[in-house]
Amino acid sequence: MNRDELRGASRHLKGRVQTALGGLRGDPAQQVRGAANQVAGGAQYAYGRARERAEDFADTARERAEDVAHTARERAEDVAHTARERAEDWGHTARERAEELRNTARERADRAIKDGRHVAREARRRGEAYRRQALAYADGHRTNTVLGIAALAFAAGWLIRRKR
Repeated sequence: MNRDELRGASRHLKGRVQTALGGLRGDPAQQVRGAANQVAGGAQYAYGRARERAEDFADTARERAEDVAHTARERAEDVAHTARERAEDWGHTARERAEELRNTARERADRAIKDGRHVAREARRRGEAYRRQALAYADGHRTNTVLGIAALAFAAGWLIRRKR
């Protein structure tokens, strides 16, 4: 769990508490702030998850690239040794192929890291857009937001009650 996931989860929880307290106190502004914090916390948590997945993807790609490079180096050395024993021309060809394999592995690793970064940036951008949309909706539809929060608070109170 990374910092964004932790902060997002805590902000979401803070928003839930604010919403509940606003409902108990009858303070619609606090309820709206709570709902906004819930949405923002959810978006930040989602960004953290996407970032962690992108980092995991990049790490896996890097490890695979290292394995490919290591395997390529081993194969290149074997081919070079065999080629030297058989003929000088074969050794030269094998070294060139090994270099091509290393370069290909490096290019793929670089591409995987770049793609992972792009995915993380895109997730953050979308999270921010969803947060802005939620805040704009809550701001533009205050009555609906307050009624929705009130309904959620009522439902939560009803569910918490011991006797139904």
